[in-house]
Amino acid sequence: MIRVVLADDESVVRAGVRMILAADPGIEVVAEAGDGRTLVELVRGHRPDVALVDIRMPDLDGLAATAEIRRAVPGTAVLIMTTFGRDSYIARALADGAAGFLLKTGDPREFLLAVRAAAEGGAYLSPKVAARVIGELAGDRLARGTAARERIDVLTRREREVLGLVGAGLSNAEIARRLHLVEGSVKTYVSTILGRLGVRNRVQAAVLAHEAGLADLG
Repeated sequence: MIRVVLADDESVVRAGVRMILAADPGIEVVAEAGDGRTLVELVRGHRPDVALVDIRMPDLDGLAATAEIRRAVPGTAVLIMTTFGRDSYIARALADGAAGFLLKTGDPREFLLAVRAAAEGGAYLSPKVAARVIGELAGDRLARGTAARERIDVLTRREREVLGLVGAGLSNAEIARRLHLVEGSVKTYVSTILGRLGVRNRVQAAVLAHEAGLADLG
């Protein structure tokens, strides 16, 4: 059972997301919060697999809460829900260790895919979000694409395959099945890739994979 703490200051949004998650019998919402401070306390108490967090919340916003959760409960993956009202939030959320981004107005099925991917150690970028993330982080797309391809030159062919599948949002288990590897080997590959590329987490690696054109492998 994947345990989730859900946070949004609008009760109607929480109710809607809770209904979406209830469609998967393997996902359970164990607690809800209407502000960032309560969210952090609930995550500390419940230690869920995933925290599904809105950016704009009172007391402590979603970004500050994400940073606090990643410090205090690193075993909990954080997924950011956004409407992209302010895109400058994206870079900060990536730096703070968010495991993925979802559009509130996107396909409801993406919530299920994202929660499962994050719980299994993966990253999830909604297709619409991925393009926007890259667009906002890339002042010069051509230059960043070239820089990304130069950065991945340090990787072996197999590591590039793994990075491409990380960029496509696959979990370690899914990558293992796709490449006919054991899951432990995939974890080792991912750890090595993060170190060689100098990125902090799978989402940053996924963005780099998209910029380098590797995510199409997924």
